[in-house]
Amino acid sequence: MKRREFLKTSIVASAAVLGSSTVLSAGETHQPIDNRKVSDMAFPEKRPLITYSDRPPLLESPRSTFARGITENDEFFVRWHLPDIPTHIDMDKYTIKIDGLVEKNLEITLKELKEDFEQVEVTAVLQCGGNSRSAFTPIAGGIQWGSGAMGCAKWKGVRLSDILNRAGLKKDAHWIGFNGKDNAAYYETPNFVRELELEELNDHVIIAYEMNGEDLPYLNGFPLRLVIPGYYSDSWVKMLSHITVTNKYKSLFFMDVAYRVPDNECECETPDHKFKPTKPITNMNVKSVIGYPENGMKVYHNSHVVVRGVAFDDGHGIKKVLVSTDSGKTWDEALLKQDNGRYAYTEFRYAFKPTKYGKLTFMAKAINRLGDEQPFAHTIGWNHGGYKYNGIDEVTVEVV
Repeated sequence: MKRREFLKTSIVASAAVLGSSTVLSAGETHQPIDNRKVSDMAFPEKRPLITYSDRPPLLESPRSTFARGITENDEFFVRWHLPDIPTHIDMDKYTIKIDGLVEKNLEITLKELKEDFEQVEVTAVLQCGGNSRSAFTPIAGGIQWGSGAMGCAKWKGVRLSDILNRAGLKKDAHWIGFNGKDNAAYYETPNFVRELELEELNDHVIIAYEMNGEDLPYLNGFPLRLVIPGYYSDSWVKMLSHITVTNKYKSLFFMDVAYRVPDNECECETPDHKFKPTKPITNMNVKSVIGYPENGMKVYHNSHVVVRGVAFDDGHGIKKVLVSTDSGKTWDEALLKQDNGRYAYTEFRYAFKPTKYGKLTFMAKAINRLGDEQPFAHTIGWNHGGYKYNGIDEVTVEVV
């Protein structure tokens, strides 16, 4: 996607983009909140993380997590939509069902999944579509994440295409629906069901049972989850138990109402005038986050400071990461480490010697191989869901 710039101060530009001849008050975007404290308590299989809710579990990784290319399982963020999550899984009885427009209905056990299909691994970033939502003013609906609703892991499992081939797709098959074991607390709340078109599948889309060489953590979707590299995490269904193939798209709340952005070039609107039509969020845009140093840290004058962080996009690949120490007037290229494939984090490092006392702000900007680059935070257009924020990241330290 091309760099998006929303000209908030121009009535003419606003009217042209939003299709209105009236004066519109635009929303604002800025750096996400970055001062939330890590909880004193830890959930099972997790170290203490930033906690928003315990039912459903909503946990955010702290900034320090993003100084490394692989996110450890116990500090990987957690996002559930529905509060009724099974508290016990019988591994001997757990199956995944495949039905609908297939030649043969299947009910595959975990043992069969691991023994009867080719096992594959893909390293990929998992990021909530609302990551960094706290950057939007007025507040966009949803969890007010900082920058930590993302992580990168090595996922192991079976190609979805291999399972569908085993079932045999009928001629008019076109859509694939996915459902997991979590349920709503109230009967009127819709289940978290997602759909994909067959054309969206490739060999990197897998049903995973391992994460970084271990069983999936319970809170990250044990025992099976869908992995769609390059897509936002709302499509990565957890505790996957049912796949249904159809010829027509089903009307679904989490695809028709939630996780959508304005269908215009800037993917933006104003708080007073919501833009229609809308489109679902799918591919991630280019983004980088500084893992070290952290906001508020003290560094020594004339010391050797190494800025470390991660960058990623939807799989086209990161070409370069630039770092600025003068509010974006000039940029220097960081050193990159790209060991885990195009869907994974690209690690970056930038060495700097602070020669002036006082406040010092580091800014990081990623550019992918298509030439797409991170915009300044204030140039991103507001949207009411708070989705797809990817502003240039900033960290301010004090030189002493």
